[in-house]
Amino acid sequence: MQIKIAASILAADPTEFGKELERVEKAGIDLIHIDVMDGHFVPNITMGPFIVEGLKKKSHVPLDIHLMIENPENYIGSFAEKAGKDDVITFHIEATDNPLKVIDIIKQTGLKAGVAISPDTDANSIKSLLNSIDMILVMSVYPGFAGQKFINAVCSKIETLRGAAPVGLDIGVDGGITPETISEAASAGANVFAAATSIFGKRDYSEAIKKLRQVAQDHSNPLIKN
Repeated sequence: MQIKIAASILAADPTEFGKELERVEKAGIDLIHIDVMDGHFVPNITMGPFIVEGLKKKSHVPLDIHLMIENPENYIGSFAEKAGKDDVITFHIEATDNPLKVIDIIKQTGLKAGVAISPDTDANSIKSLLNSIDMILVMSVYPGFAGQKFINAVCSKIETLRGAAPVGLDIGVDGGITPETISEAASAGANVFAAATSIFGKRDYSEAIKKLRQVAQDHSNPLIKN
């Protein structure tokens, strides 16, 4: 499986989103990770569909639209119409009582469907969904704020999910990703890594992305076919 590094655009300079996007794409990023927060599911408010629309116009790599919002089924259409067929809409299992319905709504838009789980959520809660989705996103920090430390305990959850997942399913990890922590997540079975300040906080984006990718490849779980 391909190791994918996603740049978490929330950590970029908000006055220079267009230029920042161009820089990380030239530096070799695989995905643009967009954190959408509603002030209810998490105690913070960030980006809406109009930001997705603007980023999509400039982006040449897929978007991972990470919905940290209540009642995600009510907003999927608004985000999907601004996105493209190669993009992923990821919602939180904790935000809905009917995840299969949300997955179906996403699939009907033609986009890929991802399911995210917070650090305290049991991996078993999404095992029944593994054949219906395109990506799992394991939160290695509590959703809502940047700058938190990587929670090592989630690695056992990643390992469990990789062992149960069908071949080829992307397993992402989001939060506190650095060259040090990415090795633990990769060893557990993740192959998609959302990085924020480990990219945007560095002077040389290309070198930062290259380093993250190399460490992840060097420590990849045997179940990941490179």
